[in-house]
Amino acid sequence: MSPSDEIEDSSAPLIEHLTELRSRLIKSVVAFLIGMIICFTVATPIFNFLTAPLCQVLASRGQDCDLIFISPQEGFFVAIKVSLLGGFILAFPFIANQMWRFVAPGLYKSEKGAFLPFLIASPFMFFLGAAFAFYVVTPLAYDFFLGFQQFGQGGEALPAGDPQNAAPLSVVFQGSAQEYLNLTIKFIVAFGLCFQLPVLLTLMGKAGLVSAEGLGNVRKYAVVGILVLAALVTPPDVITQVILFVVVYGLYEISIWLVARVEKKREAELRAQGLWFDDEEDEDVDASDKGDTPDAARDPYGEEEFDDPLIDEFDRDDDDKDDEDKPK
Repeated sequence: MSPSDEIEDSSAPLIEHLTELRSRLIKSVVAFLIGMIICFTVATPIFNFLTAPLCQVLASRGQDCDLIFISPQEGFFVAIKVSLLGGFILAFPFIANQMWRFVAPGLYKSEKGAFLPFLIASPFMFFLGAAFAFYVVTPLAYDFFLGFQQFGQGGEALPAGDPQNAAPLSVVFQGSAQEYLNLTIKFIVAFGLCFQLPVLLTLMGKAGLVSAEGLGNVRKYAVVGILVLAALVTPPDVITQVILFVVVYGLYEISIWLVARVEKKREAELRAQGLWFDDEEDEDVDASDKGDTPDAARDPYGEEEFDDPLIDEFDRDDDDKDDEDKPK
């Protein structure tokens, strides 16, 4: 076989994998577009559902739930963003199935059994984080933001008559629909991604990339990182940042516990196979080997002094021969 034939044979599987990857990606994009089109036809009910936290807070304050468009094209872009979010949610099961069918043929049976639960847990944890953000965090955040409104007497800004009798300034919320949607989606995505932390760290622990002891040792650095994350992905209000910090740090501690369980399970399997050795046993074996080793094994090159009668006899013979060869 010529070198060119060997190159062609080795490149054939790569081309086949790339072709299959392209096919999976095309199917995923088509599914996403179909989901997006479906959601675009019902974008108004979806948007009305997403405004529930804001309307709930406004109703508790005796205000109407009114949002405005500040530009002619804003309504269209709101519908597009709602469609993008809804299309991704609808198409995600199909996209995850395509990912699994591409990766599964290259995994062993044990690896499939280890990877499949994480593939199922990942969307579940994302939806759990999104629901927590939508039903718990978002109402608290909007209640905090709307607490800075000001209301004049009767609502008038400048009544007729003497300007000295003018009512106090009224600062009332008239929110942009697009800005509200951007902030709500930011909450949902941020908490959904943060809830992936146990899945990610447990998978890394199963692969041997992290350990429970290592995660515990860097706990103080994790606290700083979580605080920075809470400051970046949430609006500048203390309530939301504290909630995100408490939730993510709790997930970090849960991740340490899950990684410890994975390590104990791995240790039990290795012990059952006779492939696990404790560090203390290894140290005892090394110490016993050093204490029972004979001198010849510890000093194979004769670095230590020792007496051998046979070698002494040869040395005396050589000295006598040298004395005879000397000129008299």
